[in-house]
Amino acid sequence: MAAPVGRDRLQQTLVNAGITHDVSAVLTAYLVLIFVFEAVAAGLHGAAYYGLRRRRPWGWVVAVLVAGAWSLAIVGIPVFVLLLQRKTREAYGIL
Repeated sequence: MAAPVGRDRLQQTLVNAGITHDVSAVLTAYLVLIFVFEAVAAGLHGAAYYGLRRRRPWGWVVAVLVAGAWSLAIVGIPVFVLLLQRKTREAYGIL
């Protein structure tokens, strides 16, 4: 977004897609949404990492929640399945 040419191209793409109102506001809202999504993902991954290091059962729970959220985006299904397997749960003290 810092490059004027890239910003102009994004705005033109939005106009071509049918956005007729304030294109700058739509682009700003999109960027804020992407930033928040990435920040939440990074925070959850950090919580899962430190949870797995210090409190194994809670770390497993957070890891399952993070993998489940990624599964909604068709990214973390294999990890989600791995975390739900019996041997993985037993390794972290989850029955």
